[in-house]
Amino acid sequence: MHTLGIRLRELRKKQGLTQTQVAERLGVSKAVVSSYEVASRCPSYDILIKLATLYNVSTDYLLGLDNRHFIDVSSLTPVQLAAVEAVLRSYKNN
Repeated sequence: MHTLGIRLRELRKKQGLTQTQVAERLGVSKAVVSSYEVASRCPSYDILIKLATLYNVSTDYLLGLDNRHFIDVSSLTPVQLAAVEAVLRSYKNN
């Protein structure tokens, strides 16, 4: 579960959150969040799902089974979404 701890810490820092803020959103203590990040404790399935939702990643990504990254495009207009898709296609073709 070493990968889980590393990914949780990286994702939290990337979003500019403190352990206290994450703990509040999950409904656990700061000490529990810290124990997840240092891999001395594993989250329950419910908490794992909450973490994936909070960080907008899959549970497989958190567990180190998948390295794909996801981007939330749900608030984009169809025109904006088409532009993002075109950029991604251009990178895939290179």
